[in-house]
Amino acid sequence: MDRGTLLPVVLVTVAALVGTAMAQTAPPPAAQGETGFTSYAEFGGTSNSDGQIYELNSSVGYNFSQHFGVDMGVPIYFVRASSTTTGGTSNNGFGNPYLDMRVKFQNPAVNFGSMLTGYAPLADSKKGLSTGRGTFDWTNHFDHSFSNLRPFGEVGIANTITDSRLFIRPFTTLGFNAHFQGGANYDLWKSVSVGASAYDIMPSGQQTVFSKVAGTSGNAGSASHGRVFQSNQQTTGSADIARDNGFSTWIDASPGRYVDMRLGFTRSIHYDLNSVSFTIGLNLGQLYHRSAN
Repeated sequence: MDRGTLLPVVLVTVAALVGTAMAQTAPPPAAQGETGFTSYAEFGGTSNSDGQIYELNSSVGYNFSQHFGVDMGVPIYFVRASSTTTGGTSNNGFGNPYLDMRVKFQNPAVNFGSMLTGYAPLADSKKGLSTGRGTFDWTNHFDHSFSNLRPFGEVGIANTITDSRLFIRPFTTLGFNAHFQGGANYDLWKSVSVGASAYDIMPSGQQTVFSKVAGTSGNAGSASHGRVFQSNQQTTGSADIARDNGFSTWIDASPGRYVDMRLGFTRSIHYDLNSVSFTIGLNLGQLYHRSAN
């Protein structure tokens, strides 16, 4: 990653986040029993051979009870394509606005959380920021703590492949898929933890891939390792063009009560693609509640 490009962006964005009162799609779980207004803001980026993609994601929400809450918001993307990408293009733009509903239940045997997210197709599909269709993702999360170790598993279905804190993908997809993830977190210290996981995305039926990094020109036939998003802005084909599997590792730190940071690495085995990522988040909802009290 180009330090000369990354450092100013991080500093300016963090300064902007401090004065913002909004939050990301999936805020960190609220404390047991916490209700009322929630807000979380996060800036992150992913760098790989396709270029760099940064995302400023903010949302506001409300916890109706310790088990149920909603969030809404909109992300902003900053795309810097690599010069090696066919017809590579750099652009900025809003992503699709989203609304999610989430439930969680903490249990001595296993903790369970479920989130259903819907996306309105208002972003620009020619920039790869939307599919031009309404999309959804339904993800279910399970975990259980054994002292400092917390194994977890996730299973979900969707008609698009969503980004994560560890991998902002250089493309957006339209088409049904089932997705799975399993891994564990380990608390090294009260504010530092490490983790690792493996993931598998299994599409079915016709898929369309909208590239964030390739221009409208290009030849899908020239793609290597199935990376159709490198050579064509829009590609329609079988499930294979959206299939993916790999693993991630990360380190988390919480230097303050309202600040979360993550540095991660993701290896996509299917695409033969290595990515590094970072995120910086502010829990503005907790900050608001503290100032109000």
